[in-house]
Amino acid sequence: MNFNILQIILIFLVTFVVAIDQFSFLESLYQPIITGPVIGAILGDMHTGLIVGATYQLMTIGNMPVGGAQPPNAVIGGIVSVIFAVTSGLEPNAAVAAAIPFALLGQYGVTIIFTLMSPVMAKADQYAKDADPKGIEKINYFAMILLGSIFGIIVVLFFIAGSSFGAKLAAMIPETLMHGLGVAGGMMKFVGFAVLLRLMVSRDLWGFFFIGFALAVIVMANESLSGSALLIISLIGFALAFWDYQVHVGLKNVSAAANFEGGEEDGI
Repeated sequence: MNFNILQIILIFLVTFVVAIDQFSFLESLYQPIITGPVIGAILGDMHTGLIVGATYQLMTIGNMPVGGAQPPNAVIGGIVSVIFAVTSGLEPNAAVAAAIPFALLGQYGVTIIFTLMSPVMAKADQYAKDADPKGIEKINYFAMILLGSIFGIIVVLFFIAGSSFGAKLAAMIPETLMHGLGVAGGMMKFVGFAVLLRLMVSRDLWGFFFIGFALAVIVMANESLSGSALLIISLIGFALAFWDYQVHVGLKNVSAAANFEGGEEDGI
């Protein structure tokens, strides 16, 4: 695939911003479902970017850092998977599976940056002791610029050096291995949901889980509804959650009114 300097600059800027967003901004722009179509649009194939981004999002839906341990990085993994799909012609599941090593590289990058910044915290404590907020701001800006630059450089280097190589590599991969990558990428979506369920497991919520599963089977069985199945089930889930919330709020209000014994003065 032919690329130009404008695409390189835009990919670097997008990666730079979303890498910082992962820890410091809205903490939502870095999600693959958002970066996927943006990178796809830059490369001239927004449709593929949206599909790959959504596929990668499903895989990472249950990922979260625990203490100092970082999950495979969604910024680099999500962007590289779109680059793989658009420049190399890999199908979405295979592109997601092929991008996992780069996501691990991003994971190591975050850990290294955290390690490098650890000694600087003593300086931040000193700034706080001296009531110097500008000094603390400088440390924060330095960390953000460092993180965004490292991620941007990694992605751009892969884009420049790896796009043509990726296309050749995709042509060399046997069909059976390509099918295996697609199957592995498809399984990762369910692993993401399994991790999420493991964190949210509660006997009070299993009923809703089985209701959602049954609805998914019923809706997917109708071919005319299969394209909008996720939206339909999400709306039903929202309706059930909102109804449950209203019931609990109503019960709390009734309980509070029942326990109210009145004030010190008589009233009407």
